[in-house]
Amino acid sequence: MNERRAEVGGIEVFWREAPPTDGGPPAVYVHGVPTNSDDWLPFLERTGGLALDLPGFGRSGKPSDFPYGIEGYAGYLDAWLAEAGVDRYKLVVHDWGAVGLALAQQAPERVERLVVINAVPFFADYRWHRIARAWRTPLVGEIAMGFTFKRNMRRSMRYTTASDDPPAELIDSIWEHFDHGTQRAILKLYRSAPSDVLGATGEQLGAIEGPALVVWGDPDPFLPTEFAQRYADALGAPARVEVVEGGRHWPWMGRPETVELVADFLRG
Repeated sequence: MNERRAEVGGIEVFWREAPPTDGGPPAVYVHGVPTNSDDWLPFLERTGGLALDLPGFGRSGKPSDFPYGIEGYAGYLDAWLAEAGVDRYKLVVHDWGAVGLALAQQAPERVERLVVINAVPFFADYRWHRIARAWRTPLVGEIAMGFTFKRNMRRSMRYTTASDDPPAELIDSIWEHFDHGTQRAILKLYRSAPSDVLGATGEQLGAIEGPALVVWGDPDPFLPTEFAQRYADALGAPARVEVVEGGRHWPWMGRPETVELVADFLRG
């Protein structure tokens, strides 16, 4: 597995890359908030592919003038894939990694297979969870970020993985990169996405017609499990839905069979 860096659109981006294990188009993994490409290490070991740190997160650049929103990230992903020499690909998204679905709708012919894991719902009737509502509120969000410490981060993330407490490596990975740049990116991203924007973003999901797998850890304290079937129904071809009981928001952490489930699907 190689670690790579390049300047794309004036921003230094970090990503991990390994040859696809099946010889086909690579899997492209897009992480959510507040994590980075560390999320995808067990998947890359099984399937190969690419996983980046999105601008504002992890080891990538965190400029104040980047458009931290769905369209901004979709455009950046497109430019990054061009830099990495990727045309057709298999897409795997989790949480806010759903920004990858915006790019997929723009060029669905490039997406050979799709995996959606506990992703932000691109439906107008989704209502943000309590923490997101705080982040979306000016001043309240800034105060919440200012009073975020490693100990209360761990407490707020209880019941997000199969164990009652999140794994230490997850908290360590987040906290290592949870600087002002990442906090600013999170606030701007959430504030860019009221309900009507979420709904508009998902209007063309039916254009994605390749084989799809929707994996949802249940119960998820942030994203209700009902959206697993909603995503499957919105896509342009029949999609398989797998609910990981007790998997919660990061269903592969503590449920390693989830990695195998995704890897088997990507191999076809």
